Amino acid sequence: MTGAAELAYLGDAVFELMVREKLLGEGVPFRALNRRAKAYVSAAGQAAMYHRIFPILSQEEQNIIKRGRNLHNLSRAKNAGVSEYRHATGLETLFGWLYQAGETARLNEIFALCVGEE
Repeated sequence: MTGAAELAYLGDAVFELMVREKLLGEGVPFRALNRRAKAYVSAAGQAAMYHRIFPILSQEEQNIIKRGRNLHNLSRAKNAGVSEYRHATGLETLFGWLYQAGETARLNEIFALCVGEE
């Protein structure tokens, strides 16, 4: 099994790609893409998403997200507090785990909940 840090690394890329696809699908003008993406990919934004989705996750998903949140070897985010950064890392870990497991439908379902498309 891949470790939590590796899953967070993968999940960061998966989440960012999903955000980019969402924004392009919405027809966001090119000049506004990075600004709009920051609302989703920032530690503060992802921490809020963590708290929004945590209650609806299965026990196994909650265990995975907690593994990422509780990583001890995290670097410090430039523009976020420790708690926000840890919760964001937990969310990224969940996305990496779902992606690696091939759980595309669940990944899309959770992403929709994260970005308020439920």
